[in-house]
Amino acid sequence: MCSVSLFIAVNTEGIRRSSNDNDTKQLRFDKKKGEFRILQVADMHYADGKKTPCEDVLPNQFAHCTDLNTSAFINRMIQAEKPDLIVFTGDNIFGFDAEDAAASMNAAFAPAISSKIPWAAVLGNHDQESTLSRESIMNHIVGMRHTLSQVNPSGVDVIDGFGNYNLEVHGVEGSNFMNKSILNLYFLDSGDYSTVPSVPGYGWIKPSQQYWFQQTSKKLQKMSKAPGLAYFHIPLPEYAYFDSSNFTGVRQEGISSASMNSGFFTTLVGAGDVKAVFTGHDHLNDFCGKLTGIHLCYAGGFGYHAYGKAGWSRRARMVVVSLEKDSHDDWGAVKSIKTWKRLDDENLTAVDGQVLWSQHSSGNRRKNPIVHG
Repeated sequence: MCSVSLFIAVNTEGIRRSSNDNDTKQLRFDKKKGEFRILQVADMHYADGKKTPCEDVLPNQFAHCTDLNTSAFINRMIQAEKPDLIVFTGDNIFGFDAEDAAASMNAAFAPAISSKIPWAAVLGNHDQESTLSRESIMNHIVGMRHTLSQVNPSGVDVIDGFGNYNLEVHGVEGSNFMNKSILNLYFLDSGDYSTVPSVPGYGWIKPSQQYWFQQTSKKLQKMSKAPGLAYFHIPLPEYAYFDSSNFTGVRQEGISSASMNSGFFTTLVGAGDVKAVFTGHDHLNDFCGKLTGIHLCYAGGFGYHAYGKAGWSRRARMVVVSLEKDSHDDWGAVKSIKTWKRLDDENLTAVDGQVLWSQHSSGNRRKNPIVHG
């Protein structure tokens, strides 16, 4: 225990936000490259640092592999990709093996915090299985430095779950879009397990959350026709509509969605602004496929204390949103959204690059009838 406590004390200094801290900043596109870069970290499954062994690694890796390998991977990704935002999509800690939920979270998020890069998190189905409730877990996250996470949206009295919020990414400083959100990010709590006795399995995004999303999307689209991205933990049932003929990446296990369909995919299609959804939960799936104009993407398993597949590298997903240049050579609105994954191998190999959306290829989409399925 001493070594774990020491690890947490040494590596998590300056984690908590003090009452006079104002270290969160407005998200904005980079002026030099006209880009906004998002690193998605799915399923860290962090527990007790260096005393927590890895799962599903090769025999020659096992002896020296712990949660610290997960931390090292985050640091490598930050250095290689220089993201503008880091998004953690749930199962940030593995509650069953975490002796102290707050200490595990402090250690799990420490690399992001020490980088001083803004970050956001949602909850998975394992985060609350240690010493803190789901609400307390989200409250703890919101009190950490450099995070833009919120427990729930302000001004909304009734909403299910903890960790439903949106973030706006403004245009380049000095451009015509500097005071406008030209990329909208939605974060939702996809729940943990069903609370309805007749419905087995995992949770889902509830009507109250869908209503909030619809209202928020409508309000934002009145201000600008900005594309949106959505992040949550548990995949939608529609992820099962794909096979190897119509996705990029791999599907190596079943789709562990809720056993009932909440209709959220239909809600997303109806809103019209979300171009891609990013989830975790199924660690051996890392594919991205397009259905009715929306890409449904997995990140692939990131954490070393999470189940995986020996010899199949842990991985992270990058999304890069690029701006167009106007006739005066100034940065304008969003031109394209691209993605790829990086593997935690010797070279941080980039794989499966693809364009998720581009302004010029999407012009005719709304003229076509929407066919779901």
